[in-house]
Amino acid sequence: MPVTVVVGAQWGDEGKAKVIDLLAAEHTHVVRYQGGHNAGHTVVVGSERYALQLIPSGVLYPHIIPVIGNGVVVDLPTLFKEIDTLQSRDIDCSRLLVSSQCHLIFPWHQSLDSLYEQGRGDDRIGTTLKGIGPAYADKARRIGVRAGDVLDPAAFANTVKVQAVAHNSEITALGGDALDVDAVVAQFSELGARLAPYVRDTVEMLHESLDRDDALLLEGAQATFLDLDHGTYPFVTSSNPTAGGACVGTGIGPRYLTRIVGITKAYCTRVGSGPFPTELLDELGDKLVEIGHEYGTVTGRRRRCGWLDLVMLRKAVRINSFTELALTKLDVLDTFDEIKVCTEYDATGKPIYAVLPGWLTDISAVNSLDGLPERAKALVDLVEKEVGVPIRIVGTGAERHSYVVWQ
Repeated sequence: MPVTVVVGAQWGDEGKAKVIDLLAAEHTHVVRYQGGHNAGHTVVVGSERYALQLIPSGVLYPHIIPVIGNGVVVDLPTLFKEIDTLQSRDIDCSRLLVSSQCHLIFPWHQSLDSLYEQGRGDDRIGTTLKGIGPAYADKARRIGVRAGDVLDPAAFANTVKVQAVAHNSEITALGGDALDVDAVVAQFSELGARLAPYVRDTVEMLHESLDRDDALLLEGAQATFLDLDHGTYPFVTSSNPTAGGACVGTGIGPRYLTRIVGITKAYCTRVGSGPFPTELLDELGDKLVEIGHEYGTVTGRRRRCGWLDLVMLRKAVRINSFTELALTKLDVLDTFDEIKVCTEYDATGKPIYAVLPGWLTDISAVNSLDGLPERAKALVDLVEKEVGVPIRIVGTGAERHSYVVWQ
């Protein structure tokens, strides 16, 4: 069976969770392959709303084995808060597996994240202050602590103590408050004991699943233009959300990846600092924010909004080798008299727009191709023609069933 990868094609918040939830029905495993609890995935099922940060979106299906792959950095307090919340709502999390090779986030990472950001002054990156960057930095420095380390409680406690003392030196040197080392050791010894039953060699397990012809779905957090290598550096995340990162973050080789789905909104959003060529700084931008409820799932921060940028999308297609696209949140544009789409930049980097008439019709209940207004279809056709990749799914509303199968 093919391995499907789902990748954000913009700066995140494209509605990946809804598409993953839709696709998960035909898979056996959903595997998160990078990032941490700095990204939120929201799934709406009837009157129920599920906001997920670490646990893969497929957990809502009882037949799915949700896996946190080796490329993820895991904040244990957040993980168990999420597990407890889901289980209180009758979502079984006992199936969850966590890679023994995942790196763990500790309070010193969060302290340093805040101190580094403060030190940048006006050049702040806009990090979520969750400790993600410092945790990946420790991984690269080869001093990180991994999930598999909790399987030896005494050694784990000693490692946490040594690392807390060492990081305290940097925290205080930067003007921060030293951590209570004994309190951190006690907290994470307890959390480590709770994590132990979930820990597996997920690389081996996933390959055994492939040998059985199981269908795997690999889920990225953030998006293409937040990629550490290919994003709008330095305003990027600390991992590789692109399709290539799916291989590294799961241990599954590239020859298994046969379906790579790029997710793009019908407009653009961005959280935090960094370039945004099509950003709207007027009442139209405010309108997109309010209609699209463009506030961060994790941070609550207001997202910056602008018109869809097909120059970016074409680049995302190249970087990820998308086999298809899902175009989400088309309904947010229902009340716009005209809709702009950036098709190219001029010599100065200024966007050049195609202007389309709006359809001025509520499409939030539409779930068939015939139900879409012709002007809405024209926008989808334009995107497909410009980027050269087929669009398979069009999102028409927040509900689980609010989508159209395009082809």
